[in-house]
Amino acid sequence: MKKQVLLIAFVIIATVSYAQNAMYGVRAGINVSNLDFEPDATFDNQHRNGFAIGFFGEYDLSASIALAPEIQFSAEGAKDRSLRVDYIQAPILLKFRIGDRLSLGAGPLVGVKIHEFEDGYRNFSFSGVGALEFMITDEFFIDARYHYGVTNILDDNPANLEAKNTNIQIGIGVKI
Repeated sequence: MKKQVLLIAFVIIATVSYAQNAMYGVRAGINVSNLDFEPDATFDNQHRNGFAIGFFGEYDLSASIALAPEIQFSAEGAKDRSLRVDYIQAPILLKFRIGDRLSLGAGPLVGVKIHEFEDGYRNFSFSGVGALEFMITDEFFIDARYHYGVTNILDDNPANLEAKNTNIQIGIGVKI
């Protein structure tokens, strides 16, 4: 599975690396995350405040559409220490420009857990991402993103309990 994800990421990055209008940058932000349990949790499930930091490329596919692969660290999960999960994530956003300063984005996100090896959580997570970005200047931007998990992150769960990541990120970044 790891090899497939890396191969797909390599192919996408190699394909768009030939784009003539490419920008690169760094982005940092705060997370407000939680776990969405099904059936509902029978314990106090409070959100976790964390942070995210990453690097990205943005490749123009046309005048109004861009592809933006990224690699980031993201502290997610819930407030209780046993419910915290940190990831190295690779979102790939398809961005649609609305005017000169505003863009909408959406795409998949794959996360690789970077905490303990056997802690009851799966090593991979998959989510969908929606994003809104506003360019403050030609280089600096602010953005907001929402991630919702597609896969159950609990490993070997005898109680048939499912948990999916939910995360709101508010970030600031620079493009060069």
